[in-house]
Amino acid sequence: MKVRPAVLLIENNHLLLMHYRYGETDVYALPGGNPDKGETLDLTVMRELQEELGIDVEVGPIAFVGEVILPETAESGAKEDVLHVVFLAQLIGGIPKLNPEETTALSVGWKPVHELDGLNLYPNVGRQIQRWLTSQVNLEYIGKIDQTFF
Repeated sequence: MKVRPAVLLIENNHLLLMHYRYGETDVYALPGGNPDKGETLDLTVMRELQEELGIDVEVGPIAFVGEVILPETAESGAKEDVLHVVFLAQLIGGIPKLNPEETTALSVGWKPVHELDGLNLYPNVGRQIQRWLTSQVNLEYIGKIDQTFF
């Protein structure tokens, strides 16, 4: 299982998301990425957001953790299950703008939190984000994430 740290950057009830297209499907991902050898999770997201979006963030506490478990199929053979560690974060410098040399995302933008249920999210945590916003309590471990694969 690999680990993918990501962040919730929320401003004015809008969440920063990266937009990808897989086949005919639009997919929106939380900004984050894969740790380099010896790199902590908070430093990973700080580096990834600087490289991919040109922004600086202050990483806060973990909002929640959950797993995406791949179904047993021939196509999933080369891919690994993923433990998603989602941190709260604050934008402290820069304006999000894609660096095409560092990401395959098509765009980056702020989506209203109330629209998250209607988006194909990766990881699929729209309900958890909405719940966090109303309760302001970190959800910690959420278990298996019900993820559609694109």
